[in-house]
Amino acid sequence: MLRQYELVDRVLGYDPKADEALINRAYVYAMKQHGSQKRASGDPYFSHPIEVAGILTDLKLDTATIVTALLHDTIEDTGSTMEELTKLFGAQVAGLVDGVTKLTRLELTSERSKQAENFRKFLLAMSNDIRVLLVKLADRLHNMRTLHFISSADKRQRIALETMEIYAPLAGRMGIQEVREELEDLAFKELNPEARETLLKRLNEFREASGDTVKLIADEIKAKLNEEGLSCEVIGREKRPYSMWRKMERRAISLEQLSDIFGFRVVVDEVPDCYRAVGILHTNWPMVPGRFKDYISTPKANGYRSVHTTMIGPQKKRAEVQIRTRKMHEVAEYGIAAHWLYKEAPAGGEDDETSGDFAGTFRWLRQLIEMLEHGGTPEEFLEHTKLQMFSDQVFCFTPNGLLITLPRGATPIDFAYAVHTEVGDTCVGCKINGRHMPLRTHLENGDEVEIIRSQAQRPAPAWEAFVATGKARSAIRRSIRATKQAEFSRLGRQILKSAFEQAGKEATDTLLERAIGPLRKSDLNELLASVGDGTLSAPQVLQVVYPTEPTPKDGRKRGAKMNGKDERGGSVRVTGRAAGLVTRFAPDMFPLPGERIVGIMMPGEGITIYPIDTPALEEFDGEPLRWIDATWDIDPDHPQTFPARLRVTARNEVGSLANISTLIADYGSNIANLSLTQRDTDFYDIQIDLEVRDLKHLTRVMSALNGLSCVNSVVRPRR
Repeated sequence: MLRQYELVDRVLGYDPKADEALINRAYVYAMKQHGSQKRASGDPYFSHPIEVAGILTDLKLDTATIVTALLHDTIEDTGSTMEELTKLFGAQVAGLVDGVTKLTRLELTSERSKQAENFRKFLLAMSNDIRVLLVKLADRLHNMRTLHFISSADKRQRIALETMEIYAPLAGRMGIQEVREELEDLAFKELNPEARETLLKRLNEFREASGDTVKLIADEIKAKLNEEGLSCEVIGREKRPYSMWRKMERRAISLEQLSDIFGFRVVVDEVPDCYRAVGILHTNWPMVPGRFKDYISTPKANGYRSVHTTMIGPQKKRAEVQIRTRKMHEVAEYGIAAHWLYKEAPAGGEDDETSGDFAGTFRWLRQLIEMLEHGGTPEEFLEHTKLQMFSDQVFCFTPNGLLITLPRGATPIDFAYAVHTEVGDTCVGCKINGRHMPLRTHLENGDEVEIIRSQAQRPAPAWEAFVATGKARSAIRRSIRATKQAEFSRLGRQILKSAFEQAGKEATDTLLERAIGPLRKSDLNELLASVGDGTLSAPQVLQVVYPTEPTPKDGRKRGAKMNGKDERGGSVRVTGRAAGLVTRFAPDMFPLPGERIVGIMMPGEGITIYPIDTPALEEFDGEPLRWIDATWDIDPDHPQTFPARLRVTARNEVGSLANISTLIADYGSNIANLSLTQRDTDFYDIQIDLEVRDLKHLTRVMSALNGLSCVNSVVRPRR
């Protein structure tokens, strides 16, 4: 455990202006507050915040962050309060401590919800001050270093999985690679100890067989660069077990096939020296095709910049080489901490490679915060966050040259939402590199994407199945919820109007508002939506507004008259083959304009449309309040096509299927699907899904098919 003076000396070593007195005061206060508390290891609890503070001194962080590390568990685990910390250490430190504190008193139904909600608060606090994240990462790193002291295997597994899914990717996104790699390796040790031990054993054997290969290769690379007059530092290293395991799993290769067990960093003085070094290396050793990456011209989302190449280097060993300037090396090692947000801003001169729009580097964080502002469940938010952090990046451009960074597998819909939520909501099509392409197309690096928009467009439910970013998925769900709510409200008003008219009553807003209180709704819109989604029936509302009206008790059989004074739930008009989010056709029923239909209210889902003669309606005979009159409302000037299904028995002879297909086309119908259901020596049965305008159109097609000599029978199957 670090002693008080050792901690202070570390901070003063990189920041001579640090507030020594504040650090000493925080050290003593935290030690006193934690008192006799013990950790699972048996060590004094206070050893934990001290070690967290020590980790942060390695990142050379400011006084307020070090003090926060010392105090970060005081509110959660001791009697300290925000007011007390504010009084003793100032509002800034108290706010940072509160940002790190978990919501332990929050009553949630599951550990998963608790994890998601804590992470939600954590990111909200982080949106105001990024130092909250740095303290939390250091806190998690020390907890992982002491994970083996926890006796419960289930708890160790849960903590390790949480670390792998949340904290390691976060450290990577902030550019703190050393912390990320150690977190991953410690979690890997708990989650898959056998694989790690096997890998370590193979690595030791490999190391013994190779000897001092890393140093020899590093020395030869440096010698070649120095021969060309290039001043540099060459650092050789061996990758951590989890990093190698992940690549072996992803590429399905063995340890011997892994190209970058040996990694080398070439650190030079200026940006032009990076490209000069690449030229020298490629002149002396052959590069591996497809393994050159330029993150200087196109930095990663976390601000990382380097040139990467893999070559068959000295001793015929495949080696990955990362070439960067000293300033880039600091960012690669310390991530966001290297930018030193809490000192004076950089001068912004030409040689300041880390200056510029720093906030733009962490656009992903702002998108997560925007998601929080629009609601959604903690679990949904956690799902989006994991999705965002784990994905590789692709870089695409707008027609104006704006660079948009997206996860691998992203589509033009993701691109549109990354530009602006309104652009995503009104997207109707896209051009990729000047060509019209489907919206589900996966984008590639360097694609130029133009979004085609229409103010009449709204996000389609199908989009959610193929988007890759949390921002897009959240916006689509939000829009669908709003559209569905509006449709439920509109449908509810239509149902109430019809039901009230059948009872000889009015359904004005003033009268309907009488039912808001008795039916426990917040406003008229919620009342209408409840009727529209089937959780509230029209007769219930009618009974409240006009208490003397009788309520239906008996069921009504199919084919009963559906006009006049009917006590059931109103009526609905069906305007097309996809009537809307809240009105849909029953599966495999295929009702057509020209035949009688009825709606069945499905509570919470809306109305499902059935043909009146289907046996499937028998299960609803005893529930009259769920029956809704339905009528077709088709514009004859703008005909539509509807799906229909036929089962045809035909002779098993040459040309039968061709004759059937030709006749269907001759009658203006299109075959959507055709499948052979049974075949024997003389006959075969085929199921044909086709598109027709209405019942008359289908009847003409069926009559014509029956007239073919090769057709034995044609029926329209019903469930």
